[in-house]
Amino acid sequence: MQKRSYQGRSPQGNRQRSGFRGGRRSFSGNRGRGRGAQKIDVSRFINRSDTGIVEIAFQSEHAFSDFAVEETLKVNIQEKGYVTPTPIQDKIIPHILDGRDVVGIANTGTGKTAAFLVPLINKVLKNGKEQILIMVPTRELAIQIEEELRGFTKRMPVFGVVCVGGAPIERQISGLRRQHNFVIGTPGRLKDLMERNLLHLKEFNTVVLDEADRMLDMGFIHDMRFMLSKMPTPRHTLFFSATISPEIERLIGDFLIDPIRISVKTGDTAKNVDQDIIRLEKGADKIDVLHDLLTQSDFGKVLIFGRTKHGVERLSRDLAARGLKTGSIHGDKSQSQRERALSQFKKDAIQALVATDVAARGLDITDITHVINYDIPSTYEDYVHRIGRTGRGDKKGKAITFVE
Repeated sequence: MQKRSYQGRSPQGNRQRSGFRGGRRSFSGNRGRGRGAQKIDVSRFINRSDTGIVEIAFQSEHAFSDFAVEETLKVNIQEKGYVTPTPIQDKIIPHILDGRDVVGIANTGTGKTAAFLVPLINKVLKNGKEQILIMVPTRELAIQIEEELRGFTKRMPVFGVVCVGGAPIERQISGLRRQHNFVIGTPGRLKDLMERNLLHLKEFNTVVLDEADRMLDMGFIHDMRFMLSKMPTPRHTLFFSATISPEIERLIGDFLIDPIRISVKTGDTAKNVDQDIIRLEKGADKIDVLHDLLTQSDFGKVLIFGRTKHGVERLSRDLAARGLKTGSIHGDKSQSQRERALSQFKKDAIQALVATDVAARGLDITDITHVINYDIPSTYEDYVHRIGRTGRGDKKGKAITFVE
């Protein structure tokens, strides 16, 4: 296929790419989305990561071997290749080990999961009867945390149960009846299990609220408050959020006791994600432009975001019909279908994963080279979390947004 030529522009100047004409102008972000969406200035989707600014490397105060945790846990940490903590891990683990309530404010991809799992596993090793609840907004994040937990607890009598909607509840009930120290779940399913008298939160002295701002956005605030009200007081509460709103502050004030606040947030979007737009010319076939991008050699592992479940599924099928290896995840997929698609993506069995915003938060998939916003997100915050799937840790990534 012959490549289309077009010109892209970023604030730093012009450069040639393939398939679009760039430039800055305001764009109404609610086109085709109905009421309630934000109006987003499209220039916010343009940001070069290679600014030439030399940053001083973060100097950790600790090595993982310095933390006051059990030797068996240190062995597993070492086997996972963890040597130097990330900033959030370095600053917050000692406070959690001391039993303090904490509020962690950090960008996506900063290592929050290990920051709370390491000290909480240590708590379980010291008291095998310890019960810990981890509340998260999405099924995918719950599964990911449980996978991390298993990696840290090899050869240990420490077990977790995932309790999420969209998966067979009978298996989760069976898991709750077996030995476990961690329950990791989404608010709706956790509340369901409580109402069935299968989950007894009075036995849990520690709770983690991960991505609390997202749970708030998804309408889980009443479920969160209900469950926290059923837990013992005092308790150990760990609270993580990428943003702090007045409602989040009220939650912190109501449920945490004299918390230590640790913020390692450096900006809205990751500094090592190169962001640009593709401005589609009138009459251009959007899927042709996308196909041309995906067939370029530097587009390795690509996450593509669409607006609707039906649109995502159709796009995935259309790309597959063109010979590309693709998969999809959205709300109409069963849990097993979503897990299979994610597994294939992680193993490079498929090149492109097409998703709705259900995948925008919490997923930690190694080496995603590009995030493509095939449809503009409803809000700028959704944009931030979408593109946070690439450029994780010290890796570089690219984000491209289609503008019609």
